[in-house]
Amino acid sequence: MALKATIFKADLQIADMDRHYYGDHALTIARHPSETDERMMVRLLAFALHADPALAFGRGLSTDDEPDLWRKDLTGAIEQWIEVGLPDARRLLKASGRAREVFVYAYGTIAPWWKQLAPEIARAGNVRLFTLDMATTRELAALAARTMRVQATIQDGQAWLVDGQHSVRVEPMPLSG
Repeated sequence: MALKATIFKADLQIADMDRHYYGDHALTIARHPSETDERMMVRLLAFALHADPALAFGRGLSTDDEPDLWRKDLTGAIEQWIEVGLPDARRLLKASGRAREVFVYAYGTIAPWWKQLAPEIARAGNVRLFTLDMATTRELAALAARTMRVQATIQDGQAWLVDGQHSVRVEPMPLSG
């Protein structure tokens, strides 16, 4: 029998001064059995950084042709394709052909991944890559709970995620060749 996803509920309050976006989101996050709290919380961070009423979680790990998050326009065209972790070049090139913008929030052991990816991804002009510090993503994992109330404040390219007891400062750093 296959293991089922674990369901997390997050009340996410966002104050994004960079984009002038302010909103509350009641999110249901399905964590795949092979997904860690760290990865799930990076997905939540990515949601906060790109928050929009049309932004939705994809089926992610369980589906090859869907991203971790995406935003589609009213015609169904993909405006934003958002990946977390260390996706392969083939996946990102395919995403760059399907979406207007592709964002990647990479964390973990980035150097070998980037060495292999950089030459291949250079031809895709709509892919933006950011790195997240490993210590920071581990701090984000500590915020994970089956029911969460998280406030995200975004200003000057930095994000602060607060759950009432803990505060995590995140600064996604652009990655380029």
